[in-house]
Amino acid sequence: MLIETLTVGPVMTNCYIIGCEETRKGAIIDPGGSAERILDAVERMGLDIVYVLNTHGHFDHTLANDEIVAATGAPLAIHEADAPALAHGGGAAWFGMRGSKSSADLLLKEGDVLKVGNLQLHVLHVPGHSPGGVAFYIPDEGVVFSGDALFNMGIGRTDLPGGSYPQLMTSIRTKLFALPDDTVVYPGHGPATTIGRERAGNPFLA
Repeated sequence: MLIETLTVGPVMTNCYIIGCEETRKGAIIDPGGSAERILDAVERMGLDIVYVLNTHGHFDHTLANDEIVAATGAPLAIHEADAPALAHGGGAAWFGMRGSKSSADLLLKEGDVLKVGNLQLHVLHVPGHSPGGVAFYIPDEGVVFSGDALFNMGIGRTDLPGGSYPQLMTSIRTKLFALPDDTVVYPGHGPATTIGRERAGNPFLA
């Protein structure tokens, strides 16, 4: 499996480009800005992008959606509960900024499986940071892209509209902490970690 991490946008969001080594099919997770850098990386990796994926609808994860979709022709996917936020700029106005108002081509739900070449991305609905937050879990590779649900020794904020602290705790404990300890967590911001490390030492989940 190929993985490249780019830190993009106004709040240093992790954009992930993933690819199947055998088929060279790929997906872009959370293009939060810097469309040209993302597309340059895709070209360098030699990937045919088949999905543009948003872990949730907040503007810092979606700013480059339209440019990436236009350049790749790939469908844009987000959980159905966050599609309205995506269509209204992802809350950029809360911070005095202008967001990208996008329409999703594919509405995700818990249990969906997306195929990217030989990779299978399992959709885990992990609400709390936002109503439609999802994580993308690839069991055969032992990785999960957690969006803004779980960070390295942190959790997502829950004070924005649609957020819920109790819901986020439930999502982490029942969905993410149900994964094997050696699962590598690629979060929406900050460095990677593992499920075992977070289960043992995350101060918000002690």
